[in-house]
Amino acid sequence: MIERTPLLDLFTHLLLLASFVALLIPFWIVFVAASHDFHTVNQVPMPLWPGDSFFENMAVAWERGNFGRVMLNSLIVAGGVTLGKIVLAALSAFSIVYFKYRLRMVMFWLIFITLMLPLEVRIVPTYAVAADALRPFQSMIDLFGIGINLPEWNLLNSYSGLILPLVATATGTFLYRQFFLTVPDELAEAAKMDGAGAVRFFLEVLLPLSRTNMAALATIMFVWSWNQYLWPLLVVTDHQNFATATMQLQKLIPGPLFGEPPVWNIAMAANLIVLAPPVLVTILLQRWFVRGLMVTEK
Repeated sequence: MIERTPLLDLFTHLLLLASFVALLIPFWIVFVAASHDFHTVNQVPMPLWPGDSFFENMAVAWERGNFGRVMLNSLIVAGGVTLGKIVLAALSAFSIVYFKYRLRMVMFWLIFITLMLPLEVRIVPTYAVAADALRPFQSMIDLFGIGINLPEWNLLNSYSGLILPLVATATGTFLYRQFFLTVPDELAEAAKMDGAGAVRFFLEVLLPLSRTNMAALATIMFVWSWNQYLWPLLVVTDHQNFATATMQLQKLIPGPLFGEPPVWNIAMAANLIVLAPPVLVTILLQRWFVRGLMVTEK
């Protein structure tokens, strides 16, 4: 039973409105700063209403930041990481839920424990593997005394180096596992009676049922991978070809190191450019995102 009280409804709506305004204030300041010229944006206090230099600043930021190239790089990296996380999470959860083998719950908890190991904690060994992806296998071969020398596989300055170390996701595996546990066992039995194997059951039954979970996970992981800064900064030294959009923002704020004052209006315009794709993806997938997190389909 849900009790409706006008006073409580008014309080919750006011709280939501205040939260919404507090959330929009930083975006409004960025937009206003991106619409003024250099002298106006450095005034104290800065005007809180938009100016008339917005499109000019956006054009200058796009050209200075070489965003035509770096935005494409970010789209490739974010899309590749998102796709890899969805596929790997779905397959791992499918294996844990529908295949009865020893230590499967141990494997699940080992995957789940990696939530306590963010990228910043494991950055050094991950970088070492990216510098030579076959080195762990070579170490195993040397341990058993097998006379085989594997070639060096360097993932630095490549899309594979930007994508592959980030595709594992304990969060996605957990979300898929929780959803697969709600799927009636009768579906698996009916598919088996119809002659469907494990792969066909996974592709034709489970994946269509989990499309809302997939959309929710895709939204979260696209925004997360788009905003990655530390890992691309480490693995990319060829900034001309493999720099990402978040890396490029730093170059638009020269500061005192270069003997120039920060051009904040251009920097804020660049922030809006970088912010646009994840906001657009979130808006487009918002309905599916909410359903994937709150509604269980059967």
